[in-house]
Amino acid sequence: MKKFLDLVLIFLITILLINLFSNDKQNISNNVLNISFEKNSYTIPASVWVLVDNYTASWITINTCNDISILNSWEKLVFNDDFCKDVEIKSGENYKISYAEEYSKFKNVWKYSLNAKIWEKEYIDQLEIENKWTIKKLFVWIIYAPIYNLVIWLIEIFDGSFWWAIICVTIILRLLLLWPQHRMMISQKKLQQLQPKIKKIQEDHKWNQQMIGMKMMELYKTENVNPVWSCGFLLIQMPILLVIYRIILGIQDPSNIYYLYSFSKSFLISDISFSFYSLNLLQVGWVQWVILWLIVWIIQFIQIKLSLNQKDKDIKSSWVVLEKKSWDDKYSQMMPDPEMINKFMLYGMPVMVAMFTYTLFAWVGIYWGISTLFMLFQQLFVNKILKK
Repeated sequence: MKKFLDLVLIFLITILLINLFSNDKQNISNNVLNISFEKNSYTIPASVWVLVDNYTASWITINTCNDISILNSWEKLVFNDDFCKDVEIKSGENYKISYAEEYSKFKNVWKYSLNAKIWEKEYIDQLEIENKWTIKKLFVWIIYAPIYNLVIWLIEIFDGSFWWAIICVTIILRLLLLWPQHRMMISQKKLQQLQPKIKKIQEDHKWNQQMIGMKMMELYKTENVNPVWSCGFLLIQMPILLVIYRIILGIQDPSNIYYLYSFSKSFLISDISFSFYSLNLLQVGWVQWVILWLIVWIIQFIQIKLSLNQKDKDIKSSWVVLEKKSWDDKYSQMMPDPEMINKFMLYGMPVMVAMFTYTLFAWVGIYWGISTLFMLFQQLFVNKILKK
């Protein structure tokens, strides 16, 4: 355990040092103006941004169409009249010009050039727009696009209510994942009940790791337990959560309209309402977030407590033998016993989830809270089955 804690401490110190030394301030001298693309590589659809860094001693005024030109194959792109406007940038200010609503102008796969002329000085930059790789295309059109259209369709059904769309998306996904979640809960419970037998195998064959593996496989086969199911559900759930997170973050990005199906082509971003009883679902607040933090913590704690095996009090602390030291008869003790893991899951996990809820957007907490509440009732059902 001490070695494990030492590794955690070293990891935290490393992260701290990286953060301290990676925040290098740009050494930009006075009287410097910089105009460039935010990135030099994009994939379709592209939400292009142009950065303007004004480190001169005076204000500057830039017209987004007359002073800045973007060319594709030496042909100048023509933008809508609403996009063309004068922008005033203060001394020492950084400004971003968004071309997200003009994403249709960046559909061609090729190089684009930026040419700006301010105070008789030219600024030139270049970017390249590429197609997604085959695997990424499949991921987008099989997972990302369907879930994105589902969210938009629900927003339209509920008259622009983002709150109800999130609730419905969560319930739909939990129903789709109902069977994998059920198998995972069953496997976890059975593995807890097998801990005494697993401990006996480890003690009887502590000098032979290969034999331990063989006996464990025989035990799983005899008891009809698949240990992969105890954690395999996370491999399904986490990618979906990450996809939803990306969809919600980009819900206001006009370039995502590229993924809309024909029945939602009339969708307008301006129709979305992100408020729910004074709670903005896309911001981080204070009082509302504390309440949400507490609710998620309580639900997560109850769900994990139900998932743990409370009846097996005879399972004492045991250490899994990993390797034998040639100079000593003792074994390295690197893996904590199931009791310690259970305590961490019961007290540590709810706190971690609650902290993430507090530091992230409100909709993440709502999604996680509803998902956990769904799992709580499912856990009660599983416990009832196994009790019989």
